[in-house]
Amino acid sequence: MTDVAVRAVRLGKLYRVGERQPYNTIRDVITASARARLRRLGRPSNGSAHDPSTEAKSMWALRDVSLELREGEALGIIGRNGSGKSTLLKILSRITEPTEGHAVISGRVGSLLEVGTGFHPELTGRENISLNGAILGMPRADIQRKFDEIVSFAGIERYIDTPVKRYSTGMHARLAFAVAAHLEPDILIVDEVLAVGDAEFQKRCMGKMGDAARSGRTVLFVSHNMAAIESLCSRTIWLEGGRCAADGTSSEVISRYLATCLSVLSDHVWPEPELAPGNDRVRIRRARVRPEQGEPEDQISVATPFVIEFEYWNMREGARLNLSLHVYNEHGVIVFNAIPTEELVWHGRPFPRGLFRDTCHVPANLLNEGVHRIELLVVADSCHVIHRMEDILVFEVRDIDDSRDGWYERRVGAVRPRLAWETEHLVAIDSTASGDA
Repeated sequence: MTDVAVRAVRLGKLYRVGERQPYNTIRDVITASARARLRRLGRPSNGSAHDPSTEAKSMWALRDVSLELREGEALGIIGRNGSGKSTLLKILSRITEPTEGHAVISGRVGSLLEVGTGFHPELTGRENISLNGAILGMPRADIQRKFDEIVSFAGIERYIDTPVKRYSTGMHARLAFAVAAHLEPDILIVDEVLAVGDAEFQKRCMGKMGDAARSGRTVLFVSHNMAAIESLCSRTIWLEGGRCAADGTSSEVISRYLATCLSVLSDHVWPEPELAPGNDRVRIRRARVRPEQGEPEDQISVATPFVIEFEYWNMREGARLNLSLHVYNEHGVIVFNAIPTEELVWHGRPFPRGLFRDTCHVPANLLNEGVHRIELLVVADSCHVIHRMEDILVFEVRDIDDSRDGWYERRVGAVRPRLAWETEHLVAIDSTASGDA
């Protein structure tokens, strides 16, 4: 295919920090238009966009982003929170206008940027399907033809005539995605709304977006789930600080993004006790996760044994401290909780004031692939939490080709241990007694 579905040229979006945009009169609009023309002619005018006081109160959510997306292409968009992903999608969905640059969209757009966007809470599910279809420009006959399929996909047959204000968040998400996907827009734009659904719903959504791309429709997909991005999208762009940091094949861009982001999140050092996180009882000096024989920037695969290390200052003489680690996967499920019951030197003993290091050894072939985060709890006297740090460490576990054995989908479950397995031949079947006689 050679037709371009989306072309964005040097897009930028400027927001004013801490200010509300006032309502404009016709006179305000005419004045602003005249000033814009004067600026283009190079003449000075009051209220210039380059006023330092204006710049100081502004923030560029997006700056100088250009891309070209062809029909039938699935594009992944990744980046940290606040990197400009949602702003880009809002511009392409015509929800907001860019401050700089322009975008050309060829075809009807179906966007799902927030759960329940475009739904009226007082209307029923049935009525909202008709309303959203009309907003997307679908003829009434097409909406009715797709109606049963939409309801079935969303799984809300029982509640289709209930006002959506009584729907759960998951029901909102299922119905919103079903409407956006089944009314067959030329361009499907999906933000990180699938995170509210369960695993079975996410699988169906991924399949539907894959079908859309294979049928020649264009897909833009924002997600923090790197496996989902890599599975659906052949191409990915990485936004950082509102700018495009990388644009290429999904595997290459995701590897660069994770190497940059996770190396920062997998090793933290606070050298000065006065500035370190904690309180008058304990201060954290260092937190890091690394391969057993490597450094924090080294890759951890499903077959890599690794260690989780914490260094901390005990600030009170005679304190009885221990650490408790909660390890979560990317779905927010606690994979395991580790406490130092097997530590034989200091566990249960009073600590002198000073610097300590705890090291937790995690064996190979335990965690499943994906991004994991660690919550640290410092416990006194085995029962009182005196300091807590959520997401103190974030690290990724990658899959390896040797472990696939012909299976290329992601394995389900929070863990994927290599367990002993035996197969025995118990009874032979005589081929002559197979019923041929």
